[in-house]
Amino acid sequence: MKKIRVTVICIILVLVMGCFTGCSKYTSSWSASAFIHSNTPNNALMSFWKFSGTIVHTLVCKDSSKEVLNYSANLKKGKITVYYDDDGTKKELFTIKEGEEITSEILKLHEGTVYVIVETDGECENGELEFNIK
Repeated sequence: MKKIRVTVICIILVLVMGCFTGCSKYTSSWSASAFIHSNTPNNALMSFWKFSGTIVHTLVCKDSSKEVLNYSANLKKGKITVYYDDDGTKKELFTIKEGEEITSEILKLHEGTVYVIVETDGECENGELEFNIK
């Protein structure tokens, strides 16, 4: 009886830990100062004074025949590479460096979850990135 209880407790602990870690195949690990972040199914925004690391935004494409991913970014100092995954493969979306501004869109998305992965090369300063599915 005691062995069954221990087994059940172990199974429950594994399930609870799975809930805390989530099901995404990408993970965020970052540090920031003066950081504003928002992520809804249609929009993701991040604005920061200092940022380093990786952050994953999760968006949802409901109709691949009508919706596109619009994005814009500006950065005062550093280098950021942004990737996206909407069909199971991580693809580079753009790289932004010091003093640059970018505005563009992706026309072909698959229906379902779209991951937008923001990765820095060291510490970045005074940046803003926005992603919208419209």
